[in-house]
Amino acid sequence: MSVKPLLTAMMCGLSGLFLLGGCGRSPQTTFYTLTPLVAEATTPRGASPSIAIASVTLPELVDRPQLVVPDAGTRVAILETQRWAEPLKSALPRLLAENISRLMNSDRVSAYPQHAANSAEYRLFVDIQRFEQAGNAVVVDALWEIRSAKGAKPVTGRSKLVEPVAAADYEAVVAGYSRAVATLSKEVVQSLRSLQTKE
Repeated sequence: MSVKPLLTAMMCGLSGLFLLGGCGRSPQTTFYTLTPLVAEATTPRGASPSIAIASVTLPELVDRPQLVVPDAGTRVAILETQRWAEPLKSALPRLLAENISRLMNSDRVSAYPQHAANSAEYRLFVDIQRFEQAGNAVVVDALWEIRSAKGAKPVTGRSKLVEPVAAADYEAVVAGYSRAVATLSKEVVQSLRSLQTKE
């Protein structure tokens, strides 16, 4: 065999190895986390009651590690390489507790364990109906209830929140969810303060 065909064969072989090596790499996975609001509390520290995030439920469709986004028609896409850093069923109670704590200027707000919920002066129950992207916005639709240990009639509400986002920017989508949960937290705190004045 002459030198030229031998070199050609070697180059083809090396090119094939490089291609195989490139195909063997896994796509990079990006992890996202919900962030608390930045707010100036108006309540003096120590004046707030104990509050527990007793329960947060959400649709099974989005209760998964991957981000879920709309696809064509009635289809959705489950993004394997765009994931939550922690389960939403843990992240949402934690985020609500952090937001309410900041708004109330209180260190007496907890998101689990259950014994804290049982001894709290107020317990918050949240049932999230929608937690999804819809076009260039995210939608968080939540039913919620505040129960008082003093036996007062529970306060119920519904927060339907829409936050505009850049459709293809997943970081912006997650930031939109954080803003929506911040607004939900503000609405809950407003009702909580109203309940306090009536007791």
